[in-house]
Amino acid sequence: MPDRNVQARKKTIKHREVMKSAFPELARLECDQARGLPRGPLQKPYGKGDAGLELPKPDPAVLKKTDLFACIAGRESRRSFTREPLTLEELSYLLWATQGVRKMRTPAVTMRTVPSGGAMHPFETYLAVYNVTDLKPGLYRYQPLDHKLARLPAPKDLPAKVQKAARGQASMINCAVAFIWSAVPYRTEWRYLTEAARLILQDSGHMCQNLYLACESINCGTCAVGAYDQKLADKLLSLDGRDEFVIYMAPVGRADIK
Repeated sequence: MPDRNVQARKKTIKHREVMKSAFPELARLECDQARGLPRGPLQKPYGKGDAGLELPKPDPAVLKKTDLFACIAGRESRRSFTREPLTLEELSYLLWATQGVRKMRTPAVTMRTVPSGGAMHPFETYLAVYNVTDLKPGLYRYQPLDHKLARLPAPKDLPAKVQKAARGQASMINCAVAFIWSAVPYRTEWRYLTEAARLILQDSGHMCQNLYLACESINCGTCAVGAYDQKLADKLLSLDGRDEFVIYMAPVGRADIK
């Protein structure tokens, strides 16, 4: 019987390859962009009959801290939250800070509030809303191009399904809203092919760090969640697990600082 420790070591070393740059290889390949193929939509469409819920315009009036040094110095993972709701204005700010569109560079390229390899921005932002003023609890998807929310079908036991998908982590339901990000790989593969996976993983870190700093600036807390059940998380959002799948999670709430 093979030694399980040896198997684990071999598999671990093999998975290191996704972190390595292999850009010279791209010169020998032809991406869909070079072939003149369309990249596809920059965001998923609204559902039938859903015009989207207008979000308030991002407003610096929500800020409690305007000192960037203080936000960086105070940034930490927070898993304990008060029962105080987030305001819709605060949620609007957090969505803008993590995926907000500043301008359209071309019909296929957006310039946003976070960096992304080649400005490909391969993410969709889903929200499990529990306690946000002027917003019904439920499941939503952020529409960054027009700064709206699309309401999605949600199970009656949404908190329980979210917690199970997050491998039992209570912070994902004891918060005001849970951010769940998916990746749509083709948005980056269209240009970068075999390099897309590494770039997407880098991009997700940029996005979540913006959430940390934005939360800190409004006296809220968050915690990056990378430990989740892939199949359950994808099922929760009705994703196919191939062309779109969950890649990151983060609870957000008023920080319970003792």
